[in-house]
Parts: sequence; C-alpha cells; structure tokens
Amino acid sequence: MSIGAIARGIGRHARHAPKIAGVLQQRTLKSISRAVGVGLHSGQRVELTLRPAPADTGIVFRRVDLPEPAEIRMTAESVTDTRLASTVSTGGAKVQTVEHLMSACAGLGIDNLYIDITADEVPILDGSASSFVFLLQSAGIALQKAPRRFIRVTRKVEVREGEGANEKWASLEPYHGYKLSFEIDFDHRVVNSTGQRVEFDLGTGSYSRDIARARTFGFTKEVEYMRSKGLALGGGLDNAIVMDDTKVLNEGGLRYDDEFVKHKILDAMGDLYIIGKPLLAAYTAFRSGHALNNKLLRELLSHSDAYEVVTFEDEKRAPRGFGEVARAW
Repeated sequence: MSIGAIARGIGRHARHAPKIAGVLQQRTLKSISRAVGVGLHSGQRVELTLRPAPADTGIVFRRVDLPEPAEIRMTAESVTDTRLASTVSTGGAKVQTVEHLMSACAGLGIDNLYIDITADEVPILDGSASSFVFLLQSAGIALQKAPRRFIRVTRKVEVREGEGANEKWASLEPYHGYKLSFEIDFDHRVVNSTGQRVEFDLGTGSYSRDIARARTFGFTKEVEYMRSKGLALGGGLDNAIVMDDTKVLNEGGLRYDDEFVKHKILDAMGDLYIIGKPLLAAYTAFRSGHALNNKLLRELLSHSDAYEVVTFEDEKRAPRGFGEVARAW
C-alpha cells in the first residue's frame, strides 16, 4: 500500500530567542512542517502538522478533527494503551502509535512542539522515524530563552515480567548521558541470523544515521491475523519489514544488518520520551516493549529519590551529544 508523504517547511518562521551565553537551551521548530499518510492499524488518511511551541510547553498532540479540539500533553500517565503501539489520551480523545514521532523528537532534542493531527493515529509513513526526522529538520530547529530540563536518574530502577522463557525486563541506571542497550529473542530464522543485541549512545552515535531508518517489522501470519481483526489495515511492504517463515519479503532487504533490534531501540527512545523531558540515564532491556517501557517510567516517577530534574547553566558541562543541535543526514 503506497503512502503519500508531503514534507516541507512552510517558511513562516517562528520568533526564536537568541543564544543565552553558556546555557543549554530548550528547542522548538523555526517553522511549520506538514505530512500526509495513513495510520498503520486504521488505514485511515491522516494529516499531520508540526508547529513551534513556546518554552516549557512540552510536546502536545492536538486532535483538530474533533468538534471540540483536544490537547494531549506527553506524560507517563497520558499513556492509556500499549497493545501493539503506545496510545495517549485525555478524556475521550486519543492518539495511537506516537512512538516513532516521539523517538525522532528525542533523537533531535526537540523540547516543545504542537502536533496537530486529523485522526486518532499518527501516520506510519515508511515505518521508521526517518520521515519524522526529515519533517523536523526541514522546519529547522530554534533555540529558546529557557534552559533545557533533564530527568537525571540517581539510582537503579527496574521492572520485570514473566519467568523462564517468558521473562522480560527493563531498567534505568545513573549515567552522565543517554545510552540504550536492547536484546531481542525471536525464534525465527531470519531474525536469528541478524544482530540481536545493540547499544546506542547519544553522545557518540548519530540517531539519524544509526537508528532512525530502522523499520517496524512483522510476520505474514501475524499480519493476516491482525487484518482479520481490523488491525494493520495500513501496513504493507513499503512501511514495514515483512517476513514469511524463511525470508524477508521486502525487495530491498534490510537497511541495517541489525535492523530488528535497532527498531526496538527506536521504539524505546520514543516510549521513554513520553515522560516529558530528556533522560540522563542508561536504559537496558531484554524483550521489553511498549507496556514495560511505560511501566518503567511510572516506577521511576514513583520513587522521588530515584531521579532529579537538572539544568546546565554551563553547556560545556552537559553530556556529549546534548550541547549541539543535531546535524542533518
């Protein structure tokens, strides 16, 4: 199924603050950026408009298609469903599949953003975060007259589920920076032939190059079952890696040798950024997913001695990777 994505900076530049000497500042967009696509599960056409937002706004989805437009601010508590994707809601309004766009915001260091959306699901575009990275960078990134606020993890926090072959877990530990380690365990010939563990450090790697292009993936049997249940109606070979029992069906193959586990890193970055501020922590996970990632955030926030909110009045003291605006591709 083809997806039409329209991405352009409109050029109506937001007024943005000059650089504050030495301070690590918040970031928003310089101008508006738009895209059109379909929802992965609904198959519904959706328009997405990314707009600059004032300092300390955070990232806010706005359901502009509703009779009374609703705003959904990103917090750990805003996540109300984690089956197949991360869904956020307030009152009767919801937005599904927010993790890829949130991942792009985390990777590029966007603090404040209004996301106007005309349906209840973020468009899947190419199944990765690369289209969202392009949209954000097309709009340009503006510094704002307010310090970036980070959640710094001060002691280890961990959540676990299942036992034996069904065990899965995720943890956050103190780290002066942001790095993620993920290990997957799929009993599938194709997945087993690729890298199943990866570590990404925002201070030494490039999100746009190393993570953003990793696509969501699924198996033909799963896709057929989900479609029979009215799900994955917008999914296809141009926005997901699809496998049968023995091979990848996509004509171009994989974008990375370890694309499967890199997509799990992509998802985790998006799920964790829903907390509303960038983390200073080391995230480690085994077979985690949207539900466990959100459970980890809630566990962290339930222990006031496990984290603190910090700023950097001297950006030279900030961890590597946070002090500069992310480069283009």
